[in-house]
Amino acid sequence: MMEKERIRKRPRLAWDVGPLEGEAQRAEKHVSPPKRVDDREGHYVFSLGENLTPRYKILSKMGEGTFGRVLECWDRNTREFVAIKVIRSISKYRDAAMIEIDVLQLLARNDKSSSRCVQIQNWFDYRNHICIVFEKLGPSLYDFLKRNKYCPFPVDLVREFGRQLLESVACLGWSYPCDIWSVGCILVELCTGGALFQTHENLEHLAMMERVLGPLPEHMISKANRGAEKYFRRTRLNWPEGAVSRESIRAVRKLDNLKEMVYRHTESSRTLLVDLLRGLLKYDPSERLTARDALDHPFFRNPI
Repeated sequence: MMEKERIRKRPRLAWDVGPLEGEAQRAEKHVSPPKRVDDREGHYVFSLGENLTPRYKILSKMGEGTFGRVLECWDRNTREFVAIKVIRSISKYRDAAMIEIDVLQLLARNDKSSSRCVQIQNWFDYRNHICIVFEKLGPSLYDFLKRNKYCPFPVDLVREFGRQLLESVACLGWSYPCDIWSVGCILVELCTGGALFQTHENLEHLAMMERVLGPLPEHMISKANRGAEKYFRRTRLNWPEGAVSRESIRAVRKLDNLKEMVYRHTESSRTLLVDLLRGLLKYDPSERLTARDALDHPFFRNPI
């Protein structure tokens, strides 16, 4: 008898289990919460369980970045979980968000079901916050690395992730060598478990690049604008003379070159991987591999 009278706890919501079936029916109207003042950085202030418009119920905060916060929400119309990027109520971020929406919608219109690009489902302007609704995906590769104490991925997974990244860039239909450079840096991080250039200081960053990839080409140094001249002495990098500290010099010296770095963490296909990375990380953008050229590299075609 006591068991029957005991109050049952509401089941915990998992990522693939929606709110109870009768929940939406019990409430005739899903009202929005009272208006609040944004925080000092322009972020939307919310409480879990509130509505983000009558359609979406806020379940959790998934992350936060420069542009805003990402909230896990329940879509009452489609009855599925979504991730909503809520942009800060600051003009420059709102403007950037509208550009992002244009790009995402262009991708959605031209998607061939194999682009591997995240899908936009909706967007709206809510209390001066641009809100972009995405399909809800799993943890990022960085989150996975972090949870596994930055243990490197096996080379076969590095190959598969690299293929997917390059296919996504190729699908975009434009050629930006900076994106290819980013793919190269990501592959090194997946291979070694650590970020390739862990610094926010410009000269130290350039010194790390030379340590890993070799000297910067003289023809590129000669074209440096006035803002970058302070980093160079005639035709070479102003290093270590221009280092901000001894710690900075030590941070650069402890880095291996690219080949040593890859060989220390891989056995199979490492020669091909190094060759691919050198093509992705060419200093001169005009010499860097394109996404389609990279996909045709032997590392992807002839794994050894």
